[in-house]
Amino acid sequence: MPRTAEEEPMRIGELARRAGVSTRAVRYYEQRGLIRSRRSANGYREYDESDVPIVSEIRELMSVGFTLEDARPFVDCLRSGHSSGGSCPESVAVYRRKLAEIDRQIRDLLARRSEVAAQFADACPGCLLTRRGES
Repeated sequence: MPRTAEEEPMRIGELARRAGVSTRAVRYYEQRGLIRSRRSANGYREYDESDVPIVSEIRELMSVGFTLEDARPFVDCLRSGHSSGGSCPESVAVYRRKLAEIDRQIRDLLARRSEVAAQFADACPGCLLTRRGES
């Protein structure tokens, strides 16, 4: 029986286009074990429809500062049948860890800003420091 369009495997370019990444990124995700392909008779990589949300999830996570290793629990969650990669306990733990990391970075930046502002005030006693740091 012939396959329907929904069952047709897609090539790397189609997956990349639909997920909003480059083919190079798809190959890298595959190399790191986050996605898997099959090889057609002519050697082309073939992917399933279920790979589109996985690659999209990886792209979205990386765009806000997550690493590929951070993305692994989200990928596993999607593969286990969840509609959202962030709905599994392991993914929630990564979210919590990432938020704590960002909070630490914000505290560090605020402390550094205070130091620089104090040095600026010492160097230029009559200068006003605006919110944007312009005098």
